[in-house]
Amino acid sequence: MTTESNSDRTDLVARLRAAGYKITPPRLAVLEVVRQKGEHLNPNEVLEQAKAIHPALGRATVYRTLELLTQLGIVRPIYVGESGPTYIRADGNHHHLVCARCGHVVDFDRCVADEMTEELAARFGFTITSHLLEFYGVCPDCQTRPWREEVSDGTDPGAHPQA
Repeated sequence: MTTESNSDRTDLVARLRAAGYKITPPRLAVLEVVRQKGEHLNPNEVLEQAKAIHPALGRATVYRTLELLTQLGIVRPIYVGESGPTYIRADGNHHHLVCARCGHVVDFDRCVADEMTEELAARFGFTITSHLLEFYGVCPDCQTRPWREEVSDGTDPGAHPQA
């Protein structure tokens, strides 16, 4: 582990302690997964990866810990599609292209919001610490598939027709 990653872990643990929470092995396992892999992890993926660190970890503990980390501003839930939230680190900036039909998410690094961030901070007096920027459209795969605009059977209108 590098000094930077040790420092990051120490900072995150300090945030939990400062908020009055105990540092338990299950919480540390979830925190470690978020710290190391913290991009687009759903609770099941967090559970699977954290069990490699702490085998006795339970699903409820993962959900409670993710909720706690959200409240403390360590992670941020992202709701894309209907499969439930995925979690990302709340620090820094995050940018997505999201397919409005299938929910496919593409991360991109080039930030086009820097100038806007400065303008918004000055205009509203905010100290902006991070942002989430999402563009919605139709991915290349969905552009080549037939699209059902009206569905009367109650199924997802964005779903691809079954082959």
